[in-house]
Amino acid sequence: MKIDQERARVTDSEVTATGMDEIRVLGGYRLQGKVAAGGSKNATLPLLAATLLAPGTYRFTNVPELKDVSTMLEMLSRFGIKSHRTGTHDLTVDSTGSHNAEAPYELVKTMRASIYVLGPLLARYGEARVSLPGGCAWGPRPVDLHIRSMEQLGAEVDIDHGYIVARAPNGLRGGNISFDVSSVGATGNLLMAAATAAGRTTVENAACEPEIQALCEFLVSMGARITGICRPQLVIEGVPELHPADAPMIPDRIEVGTLLVAAAITGGDVEVTGVDPTHLGATLSKLEAAGSSIEVAPDSVRIRAPERPEPISVTTRPFPGFPTDMQAQFMALLSVGNGASTIVDTIYHDRFTHVAELMRLGADIRLEGNTAHVRGLPALSGAPVMATDLRASAALILAGLVAGGETRVSRVYHLDRGYERLEQKLQALGASIRRVKA
Repeated sequence: MKIDQERARVTDSEVTATGMDEIRVLGGYRLQGKVAAGGSKNATLPLLAATLLAPGTYRFTNVPELKDVSTMLEMLSRFGIKSHRTGTHDLTVDSTGSHNAEAPYELVKTMRASIYVLGPLLARYGEARVSLPGGCAWGPRPVDLHIRSMEQLGAEVDIDHGYIVARAPNGLRGGNISFDVSSVGATGNLLMAAATAAGRTTVENAACEPEIQALCEFLVSMGARITGICRPQLVIEGVPELHPADAPMIPDRIEVGTLLVAAAITGGDVEVTGVDPTHLGATLSKLEAAGSSIEVAPDSVRIRAPERPEPISVTTRPFPGFPTDMQAQFMALLSVGNGASTIVDTIYHDRFTHVAELMRLGADIRLEGNTAHVRGLPALSGAPVMATDLRASAALILAGLVAGGETRVSRVYHLDRGYERLEQKLQALGASIRRVKA
């Protein structure tokens, strides 16, 4: 354990030479204590898009303060939707004056979830013009499932100079849709489009993630008729119109998992509160397999971790399988494991841009296609590294918690898209970590 004076080396007054904020971490501190998780980004974004479906006032609680949430609210303002926070995590959205408009490239390029407005616009106005999305840098994720599902509801869809142009002048109509692969985004878009489509829509191989369950329940509270929630077969009976509703945002299961891995990688003892343990089964199972002791309460999880994790095999799969959004964090954990581990990503085969940066910290990782072979080492070494996407930023910070010396993580604007003040939460648990303002 380092002496307290060493912590002072990382100060808020330091500035970077890159012109961007960075996170600086001094490794070697064991995390201990209690920390609260925030609301789910991946649940918040489709619920906000759903306010396009019916004019009126909506009130949301447990809304995280994140860049992606701000981007979605700015996107909705282009359609005449007003919003304001009534508390740190309380949000009021007024869609009374909403109208159809274009979802422009300058916003959609920064956040893939902007495509969630496609279904609601088409359902409400019979036409939509949405830029093809951008977002994370680790590889393309095609939108063909979104487009095909709209076509199967009777829309005519074209690609015009980088924009998805969809029209349904006679309204959408129910259909039988089977996804080749389970897609959270495409399932969410389809749910919002089908809620007011004429007739019945059946969906096979629908995503079952908690974020989709939250969207289903919100749409039902708006007057939608949906059966099969939490199952891969969904049935939506179209209704003529919907009405506004209020909703709390579910806990962010990826933030919870990241905090638990932070405890595990430091051999710590941490309780994360404000969680839904039913969303965490695969993550908790792998942490236990790696040697941690897990205590589950109705709304909290406590982890007691060994000095070094045991080697394990991890394969990402759709929920309830192991989430791809936890792959990078577990790679950081297993980099200091007591043996050789393997990680296979079956969801996104090219989601490994963090590997090169972890190797800059001394990690021993070998890639073969969509499989990473990780040989655990007793220690890593601090170095300057660069975040390449949201979860990669978290993985590099986690690795920095156990790396000798100082780790400097640049491009942390990726982190701010999906983690609310992560550095402050880790600091409260005993980490030596600071955000350095440019």
